[in-house]
Amino acid sequence: MQYRKVNLQPQDQAELDYLAISTIRFLAIDAVEQANSGHPGAPMGMAAMAWTLWTRHLRFNPADPGWADRDRCVLSNGHASMLLYALLHLSGYDLSLDDLRNFRQWGSPTAGHPELHECPGVEVTTGPLGQGISHAVGLALAERWLAAQANRPGHDIISHNTYVFCGDGDLMEGISSEASSLAGHLGLGRLICLYDSNSISIEGSTDLAFTEDVAARYRSYGWQVLSVEDGNDMQAVDLALRDARSDVTRPSLIVVSTHIGYGSPKQDSASSHGSPLGSEAVATTREVFGWPEQRFLVPDAVAQLRAGFIERGADWQRQWEADFSSYTVAHPDAAAQLQRWLAGELPTGWNEGLDSLFATDDSSASRASSGKLLNLLGERLGNLVGGSADLEPSNKSWQKHSAMQSAAEPAGNNIRFGVREHAMAAIVNGLCLHGGVRGYGATFLQFADYMRPAIRLAALMRVPSIFVFTHDSIGLGEDGPTHQPVEHLMSLRVMPNVLVLRPADSQETAQAWQLAVEQQSRPVCLVLTRQDLPALRPDNPATAAGLRQGAYILLDSGDIPELILIGTGSETLLALQAGQRLLAEGKRVRVVSMPSWALFDEQPQAYRDSVLPPTCSARVAVEAGIRMGWERYVGLQGRVIGMDGFGASAPAEVLYREFGITADAVHAAATELLGG
Repeated sequence: MQYRKVNLQPQDQAELDYLAISTIRFLAIDAVEQANSGHPGAPMGMAAMAWTLWTRHLRFNPADPGWADRDRCVLSNGHASMLLYALLHLSGYDLSLDDLRNFRQWGSPTAGHPELHECPGVEVTTGPLGQGISHAVGLALAERWLAAQANRPGHDIISHNTYVFCGDGDLMEGISSEASSLAGHLGLGRLICLYDSNSISIEGSTDLAFTEDVAARYRSYGWQVLSVEDGNDMQAVDLALRDARSDVTRPSLIVVSTHIGYGSPKQDSASSHGSPLGSEAVATTREVFGWPEQRFLVPDAVAQLRAGFIERGADWQRQWEADFSSYTVAHPDAAAQLQRWLAGELPTGWNEGLDSLFATDDSSASRASSGKLLNLLGERLGNLVGGSADLEPSNKSWQKHSAMQSAAEPAGNNIRFGVREHAMAAIVNGLCLHGGVRGYGATFLQFADYMRPAIRLAALMRVPSIFVFTHDSIGLGEDGPTHQPVEHLMSLRVMPNVLVLRPADSQETAQAWQLAVEQQSRPVCLVLTRQDLPALRPDNPATAAGLRQGAYILLDSGDIPELILIGTGSETLLALQAGQRLLAEGKRVRVVSMPSWALFDEQPQAYRDSVLPPTCSARVAVEAGIRMGWERYVGLQGRVIGMDGFGASAPAEVLYREFGITADAVHAAATELLGG
């Protein structure tokens, strides 16, 4: 293979492009060497295709990374982060050369894998393979939905593409198969993926484990599949991107054949994947390209391109803003709605009457109450978009006022995700990340395990996704232990920045949905029952607002308590029944509803002490889930009525009795604590 040497004083556009591409390669090499950690191989192989996209197709404004109608670009193979950081620096984003020098260091915006909010220009936090391309499906879906809602003849206010870089590892992951299958089914024609096909993974050749025909697979999904035989051929990449953009009826996969570690002695080997090249190999690579010894070199001709990127981006945004102004004059109501959606603002009166929506004698399952609230909120907000993983009749997650999302109905608010929980969570995140859309996804709580990587990324990215989890306990009944969540509540609670809400009745469910809609910087898990729940406060429904503090007093003797009973969700009724019995026996008892640990822990110490006085150590918690963790609220001397193993197949009432999760069990534990 012949390698060209660079001309530091390029004489034409081709030489300038080659110099810029070489700059990207050596910035990646130098950053990884300095950090003594990282992945140089992929940036070296992908530099030409990335530069082609960045200079000839991608519309963005580096001075305003959040411009609403920018193209989105996601680096799904996030280990190639230095490729993205180099591009952002060279194209005028607020990312300095010193930031690149501090690659992978404490406090630097150039983390080992790209992180949203930490680095300007990063659209999605990536690293776990398959997640980036799956989130990008949500971004592309949000663009199409907003365009269908907002655009008018002569005013294409929302009109941009979503681009993805991905690698072999991304396409091995199951989540990418789920997401890509749905993207093809929906016909997301503005989704374009550049597949870095270098046939190398950490363990060696991909032939060791990955011999499928990727192109054939994606054609079967309904994608347009294009091929570039030489990833260094900018003209071929450019033509493929043009072909991809011209087909707006199908997403496109461009299979780009590249050489990992291009130009180095470690080219086409696993040794260039996830480790520094080493001083000897770096020196040889510099000789191959005629690159100077200076580290982190950005030649003057390349550095001067920053101003052009900034000017071009400003022109694009200025033109869009002018179009938006004329759009506002022609269609003021549509413009006002779009502006509100993009700003994340809630309309006036959006929650009017919700606190009193349910009668004081309501005895609905919280999943049914949730369905009513979703429909009401869906109509009022307009931009709630989501659905279920083939469980809509059980999850009550269909918005009756809107159509099903499809290529023929791009304005539909209801998404049929199919049996694709993995991808559903990532796509919901993508909907929210785009801006202008509030995404939600629904399934059984048991299947939260399938969704955990995307929920974790939502928490890390501070994305306000709404995850509706129904059938939340052994109350599921006859389907048995495979479908009965036991440890799931606790596992979600321990994830940082995730708001878990388990309401005890319809009135608490109304509060939970309002709180979920109000969130702006964390995902919410609504944990709901299959079985009916009676209203717990028929005489004072307003107390359900205590959900907003995470825990509140449901029943109190009026004196300083000698005993506190704590319940969540459906088991709050058991605590209440036991409390009423103890109260009748003359005990100074308090019953606390605790729908959210996270919210309660965020309250001032004075409030927490007012609900759970430190002077009262006799405490019993009841929840149809794993006991572990409750000691933080009941103490080492308290009691927890819960599960130690898996469930069983039987009617719900039988399961509660056989597993000892009853009001009698709560009463007995309380009596024992009081020495009775």
